[in-house]
Amino acid sequence: MQVTWHGHACVSLSVNDYVVVFDPHDGVSLGLKKPSIQGDLVLVSHDHFDHNAVNVVAKKTSRVFKMFYGEAVVDKVKIEGLRTFHDKSKGKRRGENAVYVVTAGGVRVAHLGDLGDAPDDPTLNKLSGVDLLILPVGGTFTIEPDEAWRIVELTRPRNIMPIHYWIPGCTLPLKPVEEFTKHVKDYNIVKLSTSTFNLKDYNKSVIIPAPP
Repeated sequence: MQVTWHGHACVSLSVNDYVVVFDPHDGVSLGLKKPSIQGDLVLVSHDHFDHNAVNVVAKKTSRVFKMFYGEAVVDKVKIEGLRTFHDKSKGKRRGENAVYVVTAGGVRVAHLGDLGDAPDDPTLNKLSGVDLLILPVGGTFTIEPDEAWRIVELTRPRNIMPIHYWIPGCTLPLKPVEEFTKHVKDYNIVKLSTSTFNLKDYNKSVIIPAPP
């Protein structure tokens, strides 16, 4: 499985030329580059401008799931959408957020979208031991860096990929990834020089791709 970070919360997975895209943004609204990927399957965690630019990454044949809760199988990809919240007030401030667990090519990947509060125990159980946990760590609009690390401790994923933090050019008031990595224990911190990596090459690692 090839994993590519397109900045902010936009991540793509590629398995045998089949592409899954999470939370696309349009680039310009954030001061970042527009994602240069087209997805066969597009998953949107919630309907905010920096996560829902489906038109940027969709093809005419793309399947799109937006704030999907439940289970589905699309083109041999299993999707599980889990209901969480974008804030600590049960969604009263910023609404709900879909956490997605995707199984493709025998690999389980979880993308936590704009998670704003710790998930309940049933959700944490479904995230337990995933091959890659993709989670927001920049605070302000989501969980804070220390809260993100607590979720890692509770779910013990094989690998971790932080997203939704400040990078040069970003116009949102987010914290840098170092505010998260200072909490890391028992995982290797790997900073890449590219925005793409092959997941099978890593184990017990916090993988930090280069900004696109």
